[in-house]
Amino acid sequence: MDGLVMTAQIILSLSILVGLHEFGHLLAAKFFGMRVEQFSIGFPPKIVSFKYGETEYALSLIPLGGFVKISGMIDESLDTEAMKEEPKEWEFRSKPAWQRLIVMLGGIIVNVLLGILIFIGLTYFVGDTYMSKDSVNRLGGIEAFELAEEIGLRDGDQIVKINGKEFDDFNDVFNPDNLLTDDAYYTVMRAGNMVDVNIPPNFIENFNDKDVAGKFLTVRVPVILNEVSSGSVAARAGLQKGDKLTIFNGQEVFSFQQFASLVTSNDKDSISFTIERGSEILAFKENFVGETILGVSPEVPVLDYRTYGLGESVVIGTGKAFGIIFTQLKAFKKIFSGDISLRKSLSGPIGIAKAYGGDWEWERFWRMTGLLSMVLAFMNLLPIPALDGGHVVFLSFEMLSGRKPSDKVLEGAQKVGMVILLTLMVFVFGNDIYNLF
Repeated sequence: MDGLVMTAQIILSLSILVGLHEFGHLLAAKFFGMRVEQFSIGFPPKIVSFKYGETEYALSLIPLGGFVKISGMIDESLDTEAMKEEPKEWEFRSKPAWQRLIVMLGGIIVNVLLGILIFIGLTYFVGDTYMSKDSVNRLGGIEAFELAEEIGLRDGDQIVKINGKEFDDFNDVFNPDNLLTDDAYYTVMRAGNMVDVNIPPNFIENFNDKDVAGKFLTVRVPVILNEVSSGSVAARAGLQKGDKLTIFNGQEVFSFQQFASLVTSNDKDSISFTIERGSEILAFKENFVGETILGVSPEVPVLDYRTYGLGESVVIGTGKAFGIIFTQLKAFKKIFSGDISLRKSLSGPIGIAKAYGGDWEWERFWRMTGLLSMVLAFMNLLPIPALDGGHVVFLSFEMLSGRKPSDKVLEGAQKVGMVILLTLMVFVFGNDIYNLF
């Protein structure tokens, strides 16, 4: 069932993104009087289609993209026979270069606008739910797992700055934009001293590595009891809501994660523990034969909730949208410098579907769709023939030099671009399959 939900989410999301992207090209082309022969969401074979005016609108079977066919344009169809005829006034090639440039940028512009609108909407209607840095530090700092320990973080560290800058939202600790910064580091308070912990250049790769995912760090949650299960060891001992467990089997306990690990690894017939109840300190020893849990749950840390007015949402939402582009630029820089691996940095449809999750949450769905909309805009602007960015390069050359590249050059570039894209698709799909095992 999880797989079906993931698949349904990515198909719906891509259909929205690709459909609006291609619709951006269509609107711009029609605005300048160009004839649009076909508009398709998905690749053939066609599932259903209808014709309105001179344009055939189609929904096709393979939901991994889409296309719009504009008369007189050298595109993935490579319809070279039509290009041998004399240009017609309604064809793409007959229009001024600046109009053709706007048509090629139409899809990218729509994706950027969509991404901005999604993040503005999420900011205005949903707001931000987060745990503040100060709240985390008051609780006792962080619980450092394997990956955190490897870079020098320790249990109880209080992260006070990221890359030398103050922050409020604890989620910024995991923000890819911060982790991709050159010479990134955390500043932590440890035993009363300020310590800088350097973040390795390839550190972000580990967030996509299935073997270390979830092994970074979490908030250190004290063992303050919120609920005591009826009939449990804790209930027999008389533990109450609000009790704070401080020692278990002679070992000082700082967090619920540590406590749960100690209980799980216990191999004794009895257990001992100490709690604080108000100003009292109480010690217990209980039979644990046949038991696996103490039967308690901790108090959930209080989350901060922030709402925004429409004006604030426009500014903050736009910033979040363009922040994705800046993060992509930083990632590309690190890929080209060799700091991070291309294989570990790319995800295809399988990897993206997993990011949507196995249950349908509309907030997460729209957040992922907004992110993908900005990424799609960025990727389409790359100067690769067959992508919008490749056409933009040739049109920019034409506008600056006053000389239009020949149809033969454009056809050759289109073929090279398609080979590059097909190779990249095979690589991405193969990488997705590799990461499943």
